[in-house]
Amino acid sequence: MRWEDFRRSTNVEDRRGQQGGGMRMGGRGGLGMGTIIVLGLIGWALGIDPRILIGGAEMIAGGGPVAPQVQQAGPGAAPNDKIGQFAAAVLAQTEDVWAVILPQQANVRYEPPNLVLFSGATQSGCGFAQAQMGPFYCPMDRKLYIDLDFFADMQRRLGAGGDFAFAYVLAHEVGHHIENLLGILPKVQQMQRQVSEREANALSVRVELMADCFAGVWANHAHQRWRILEEGDLQEALNAAAAVGDDRLQRAGRGHVVPDSFTHGTSEQRARWLQIGLRGGNMNRCNTFEAQRL
Repeated sequence: MRWEDFRRSTNVEDRRGQQGGGMRMGGRGGLGMGTIIVLGLIGWALGIDPRILIGGAEMIAGGGPVAPQVQQAGPGAAPNDKIGQFAAAVLAQTEDVWAVILPQQANVRYEPPNLVLFSGATQSGCGFAQAQMGPFYCPMDRKLYIDLDFFADMQRRLGAGGDFAFAYVLAHEVGHHIENLLGILPKVQQMQRQVSEREANALSVRVELMADCFAGVWANHAHQRWRILEEGDLQEALNAAAAVGDDRLQRAGRGHVVPDSFTHGTSEQRARWLQIGLRGGNMNRCNTFEAQRL
């Protein structure tokens, strides 16, 4: 993926290195390694703060992590390391694409989110942001949160590496921000409070698949404008999307799958909806709530 020559977003808060970092992957208060891996992957796949979308909180709370010390959010310094620069460059590309596409295709003005880089733990508008939760979007403060060590874990434990796979992760979280700007997230949260757990989980799946599709829309338009994609990039993103399907995660963690508990979509669904966005670049095709087939 081409990114080095592009501008860096100024909407980045770099909180790494502040005092009070919380727990990191690989050594948390007696949790088994299998539990740690499953918690981390499921937390990332949620996309939205786990306490906001029903089902996510139950999966993450199941491991019983001890509440970490919280980093105090001070003024963020611009990232100067390679991975921080990469995140800022990808965020800038999402800003430039959605500033054009969202008004054109949805008649909504784009308001870019902030990206918070942290180490271990920090405070978000939705509560604790912990590394084991993975990247997530908080609609309360309209910020994306990520411990960039997640990319190394993603590559090492899932075999889902590569810069475009990492870009997909960030673009997926931006996709949740698009859903928030469109008013979809508040409606879903209200609906989830009125239905059964199984129905609430099904709504969450549609939210996640839509964010995957929006990530594909971004990639389509970014490539049209800047030719960012290189050989193998698309397969990297598809591998990453498939790697965090509910069926694959549950099979790895439980040895079997429970479809009614799915909150993110199967591996096939996640890869397919990413491709829907990639192929057409039309966000109106991402309406998972009207789709007969997920």
